[in-house]
Amino acid sequence: MNRMHLRIDFVSDIACPWCAVGLGALETALGRLDGITAELHFQPFELNPHMGPEGQDVGEHLSEKYGSTPEQQAQMREVIRQRGAEVGFTFKPEGRSRVWNTFDAHRLLHWAGEQSPALQRALKKALLAAFFTHDRCTASHEVLEEVAASVGLDAQRAQAILASDEYTAEVRAQQQFYLRAGINSVPAVIINEQHLISGGQPAEVFERALRQIAANAANETMNA
Repeated sequence: MNRMHLRIDFVSDIACPWCAVGLGALETALGRLDGITAELHFQPFELNPHMGPEGQDVGEHLSEKYGSTPEQQAQMREVIRQRGAEVGFTFKPEGRSRVWNTFDAHRLLHWAGEQSPALQRALKKALLAAFFTHDRCTASHEVLEEVAASVGLDAQRAQAILASDEYTAEVRAQQQFYLRAGINSVPAVIINEQHLISGGQPAEVFERALRQIAANAANETMNA
């Protein structure tokens, strides 16, 4: 049997809890697929592009943005915590303290993607953990450099990128590309640049969709 290879563009933000859930579920699904391999490419999306460098208290932010009460926020936090646990991702039980700007993190992710998809994936997961598990300030260049180094990226190169505007134009262009394509919420999982799966779906949903897409692609190849 010929192996089927899929390209997956994962449009997301490290400040998005459902992106952490969705990535864990997608990886779980991929682990169940015999004869199907996939290469993930992480694409930038900012939930709060105008967030200032000082960040904002998370409860205040959620109340302003969504009109949610502290009680509603606690309920949703528990739902997300449980969904994360199902796919091996740990959310800090009491939640984050602040929301931060994530643009510099996206610049580092773009750079990591130029090194290899594996390094980009490792950095993405480490940044999600820094943000949601350890409640670290991911707008801090020092934190970003440390996280980059933890997955095997060159810390001095990361420092130089963050101290400049390198990859700013590339990240902005990618953001605009997906916004123009109609992506206005994340995660958005795009298979072979054709098929969209929206939201932090359960692993079973990803698995069914990926099997169907792979089967359809195989049939098209055979009939070509």
